[in-house]
Amino acid sequence: MDTTVVIVGAGPAGLAVGACLKRAGVNFVILEKAREVAPAWRRHYRRLHLHTVKSFSSLPFQPFPRDYPRYVPRELVVRYLDDYAQKFDLRPRFGVTVRSIRRDDSGFLVEAESDSLTARHVVIASGNNAEPIVPKLAAIEDFRGEVLHSADYTQAAPFVGRSVLIVGMGNTGAEIALDLAESGAKPTISVRKGVHIVPRQLFGVPIQMVGIASRPMPQALNDWMFPIILDFALGKLDKYGIVRPRQGILQQIDEVGRIPVIDVGTVDAITKGAIKIAPDIARFAEHGAEFTDGRRENFDAVILATGYRPGYEKFVPAELQPERSGVNARASQLGLYLVGFYNPVTGLLREIGREAIAVAADIARRG
Repeated sequence: MDTTVVIVGAGPAGLAVGACLKRAGVNFVILEKAREVAPAWRRHYRRLHLHTVKSFSSLPFQPFPRDYPRYVPRELVVRYLDDYAQKFDLRPRFGVTVRSIRRDDSGFLVEAESDSLTARHVVIASGNNAEPIVPKLAAIEDFRGEVLHSADYTQAAPFVGRSVLIVGMGNTGAEIALDLAESGAKPTISVRKGVHIVPRQLFGVPIQMVGIASRPMPQALNDWMFPIILDFALGKLDKYGIVRPRQGILQQIDEVGRIPVIDVGTVDAITKGAIKIAPDIARFAEHGAEFTDGRRENFDAVILATGYRPGYEKFVPAELQPERSGVNARASQLGLYLVGFYNPVTGLLREIGREAIAVAADIARRG
C-alpha cells in the first residue's frame, strides 16, 4: 500500500497531525497498535486531570467544550479525543504494531506484523509513555508484598489502610501519593534526588500562564526568581526532606526534559503528615525497605512511579531519528518527524498542537 504520510500512533499527537494533514489535503494513514484512540489516556489512573488550563490545551481546530472544567479530568479528555477523531474522520488502522521503518527508493518502507506500507514521509507520534521503566532495585525480589508500576495503578481502593511505598516523585508519584492519602492509605514517597515543585495555580494564576508569560525572559533570571517566589507560595520544603536540584526549573526542562512536579495538594498532605518523605532506597527486605539514611520501614505494597520511555528506537534506526521533536532541519531533510516528545512548562498538549501544525505545513510544502 502506498500513501504520502504514515503516522505512527493515534494518541493526541497522531490525531492532531492527522487533522492538520487533512486540512492541507495530504493523504495519510494512522497506525495504532491498540484497538482505540488515545490508549495511554484510557489507562491512566482515574483521578488524573490536565495540569494545564483547557483554553491552552486543545488540539488544532477544535477547542474543549465550554462546559468542561478549567482543568479537564481524564475521562473528559478521552471523550474529547474520541470526538476529535470522529469530527475529522481520521479512522486509524487499529491493532497494527510497527516493527521497522527503513529507507527505500520511494521514501520509507514501514513494516508491520502482517503488512507493509510505502510513504514519502513518516511521523512518529507514539508518545513518551510507550513503555514503563522498571529499574533494578536492590533485593526487590526479597519483598513479599505487592509490587506494581504506576502504569498499572488505577485507584486507591485496593490500598486503603495499607502502608505503601511510592518510588519516585515526579508528577505521577506525587499525585498517586495524594490519591492514596485522601483515601485512607499510608503512603511514603522515596525521593532519590532533588525535585522542583510548583503549584498548579500561583497566587490564583494558572502556572501554565505564568510559564508562558515568563518564557521570553532570560533563563538565568527565571531560575533565580522562581525559587524565591515558590518558597513564599509553598513554604520551605527542605525540612520535610524535599530539596531542589542544582539545575534551575527551566534549565532542567531544556537540558534533560524533566518538568517540575505540579502540585495539586501533595505538598499540603506532606506538611500535615499524611504523606511521608524518605530518601533513596538502599535495599529491600522481606517486609519493607531500608533507606540510605539507615532507617527501616515496613510496607504492604510498592508502586514504581519510575517513568516511561518512548520506545520508538526499537523500530526507527538511529540514522533516521530526528534530533528533536517538531520541525527542524534534520527532520525536514529526512522526511521523518517526531511529534509530542517535548513537554515544556507551557504544556504538552499546547506544544503538540504547535508541532502538528508546523509538521503538516512542512510536509505539504515538500510534497
